[in-house]
Amino acid sequence: MDPTTSGSSSSLPIVDPSLSLVPPLQRTFKRVQRHCFGDSNPGEFPLAETPSIVLIILTNCDLEPRDLANLEASIIDMFLLLKGICNVADRFRYSWQATCTFFRKPSNFTPDVQLSITELAALDMCQERAIFKPMNSEEKELLKQRCGGSWKLVLRYILAGEICCRREKSQAIAGPSHSVAVTSSGSVYSFGSNSSGQLGHGTLEEERRPRLIRSLQGIRIIQAAAGARRTMLISDAGQVYAFGKESFGEAEHTTEGSNVVTTPQLVKSLKGIYVVQAAIGNFFSAVLSREGRVYTFCWGNDSKLGHRTEPNDLEPHPLLGPLENIPVVQIAAGYCYLLALACQPSGMSVYSVGCGLGGKLGHGSMADEKYPRLIEQFQTLNLQPRVVAAGAWHAAVVGQDGRACTWGWGRYGCLGHGTEESESVPRVVESLGNIKAVHVATGDYTTFVVSDTGDVYSFGYGESSSLGHSSVIDGQGNRNANVLSPKLVTSLKKINERVVQISLTNSVYWNAHTFALTDSDKLYAFGSGDKGQLGAELPAQQTERAMPEQVDINLS
Repeated sequence: MDPTTSGSSSSLPIVDPSLSLVPPLQRTFKRVQRHCFGDSNPGEFPLAETPSIVLIILTNCDLEPRDLANLEASIIDMFLLLKGICNVADRFRYSWQATCTFFRKPSNFTPDVQLSITELAALDMCQERAIFKPMNSEEKELLKQRCGGSWKLVLRYILAGEICCRREKSQAIAGPSHSVAVTSSGSVYSFGSNSSGQLGHGTLEEERRPRLIRSLQGIRIIQAAAGARRTMLISDAGQVYAFGKESFGEAEHTTEGSNVVTTPQLVKSLKGIYVVQAAIGNFFSAVLSREGRVYTFCWGNDSKLGHRTEPNDLEPHPLLGPLENIPVVQIAAGYCYLLALACQPSGMSVYSVGCGLGGKLGHGSMADEKYPRLIEQFQTLNLQPRVVAAGAWHAAVVGQDGRACTWGWGRYGCLGHGTEESESVPRVVESLGNIKAVHVATGDYTTFVVSDTGDVYSFGYGESSSLGHSSVIDGQGNRNANVLSPKLVTSLKKINERVVQISLTNSVYWNAHTFALTDSDKLYAFGSGDKGQLGAELPAQQTERAMPEQVDINLS
């Protein structure tokens, strides 16, 4: 169907050309003959002569599959009406013809004439994503089938991963006593403790200021992970670089004879796997492939992650069980467990696997899980997960509707429910009901929630300066009481910047620090700074800083 050849629609006055806000139809679609399959010099593939409302909706609206189906039906109906086809039977007979023949500008890919308008729009947008561009036709088709057989679902899968992990955007990681910052252009800075070469500069010397990792020149990094004495970086080519303690597990306890790597080295065992994210726990590490498959290293000697390996095993093993056939968009590693945010045609869901102590797996018990298991409580809460966070002993999720949920060990009030009681299934943080949460971060008995306005709330271990609240010492010498309910971090409010990401140390053996990244790519740091992990020299005899101060680094 080609509306440029449509007849008169005077019998059905859908649009009044005299209205100034709506241009006449002939101005929108020029009567110019174009070729569907391109020419000798194919150009880009805009979907119309003017910006397409389809693209705007797909880009800016958080649409579910049902929404997209309704959108597609509405667009088909609109074109059928413009053709003057009003009879229900005729409209049904002609509806299948709403294909890419409407968009006849030369393309960079061979159009599929069976594609509907929204399918074509989704495919066109997928072509612009960094992880999709390098894929060949067979790989793209396999990803399409894995996501549910629709390009709209592929686009939804890719965008969900970008939201969770700030892929291809600036980011800062507060590791155990060392820090990693990635610029929007893909350069990497590191600073702090360097006892195992985890800063990647070729030495074992601490760095008190952000220092560029020069050996990565020419390589664009899109994601980073920092664990105890170890760092992993992901390039835009899907390759993984690792440095620090040469082991993917038991990072907290250096074993006798273990080696250290002081410059970024390509992880050869991941050759052939296009990786988009890495996560480092205490006893294991995990990576996520472009196709949404999860691979783990180490900590499988008792089949804790569905396979049996030795502690120093450097080979990746696929995470077995129900996630083998379900694409995952984000992984989060806790002390001894793993969370996976899955993207299915029916919606988003969360799976957990590993140690269940404290109820942190979210299944209503403290039992371990050798294979990933669906956390069913989100269905009961009617909550679509948007992003997951795995603390040392507790976990958190932010939903599409802006609700925040926490569960696991509630020590020091890190769950934000007003008590120190544990929760074995996800529970909505009711005191955050007046805000819309968009981001959550968890650490060692501490939790941060970021609202859509950029306000930041924190709760948990009161002795930690990493919460961002002013330091007050009581009569017993205690600095702060534990924060049992979410409390606005007023010190971040005063910087007059919109915070978009929080990262905090997630380890029970190290003093914690916190990063707050703003939408203008400014980075603020507070908490423990004894090793230089705040990116600044602290005054003599001072080992931490309770108030945020800007880090001298350009992340743009």
